[in-house]
Amino acid sequence: MELTVYNIDGTKTARTVALNDGIFSIEPNDHAIYLDVKQYLANQRQGTHKTKGRSEVMGSTRKLHRQKGTGGSRKGDIKSPIFRGGGRIFGPEPRDYSFKVNKKVKRLARKSALTYKAKDNSIMVLEHFSIEEPKTKNYLEILKKFNLENKKSLLVIPEVDRSIALSSRNLPKAKVALASELNTYMILNADHLLLLESSLPEVENILLD
Repeated sequence: MELTVYNIDGTKTARTVALNDGIFSIEPNDHAIYLDVKQYLANQRQGTHKTKGRSEVMGSTRKLHRQKGTGGSRKGDIKSPIFRGGGRIFGPEPRDYSFKVNKKVKRLARKSALTYKAKDNSIMVLEHFSIEEPKTKNYLEILKKFNLENKKSLLVIPEVDRSIALSSRNLPKAKVALASELNTYMILNADHLLLLESSLPEVENILLD
């Protein structure tokens, strides 16, 4: 697959780039995508949820009344879960939600996600550019040239660029990611994928077997 290279003014250049069929034109594997996205979202969870059981609630351990002879049910102390303010039965405990996904599965998931984007014509290749002064307005102007100011976009850059990162971070729908940190969730969560021409070799080096 070949794509035209655009400049940041939104106009086409005379050049094209060939997307590697081993990355952007494979048979997508939906289950690999599911596992990779599930792992990513699971790793975002802090897992610090906690409620108090009856042994942790403040209160007296005195038996409320005698066992027999009252005509009522048997009751223990005031911290029993059947009373308001008592401990919770089987409440949540702190836990780790992370789990392992093999590297080959994660690589396949990223390839599958990129293939879906290529099939939907949601990938654009831009000439390498830099922003001299980090301003949100500067990056927003670039997005407006491609009518992406109100859509989710992901710009993939080959190396750390502080100006681009600072210029985009106040735009809730505009994300910037390093080619080395690109993951399946980022790709699928964006409506349009903007690849810098210089980031394509990095993506190929990471994803090709």
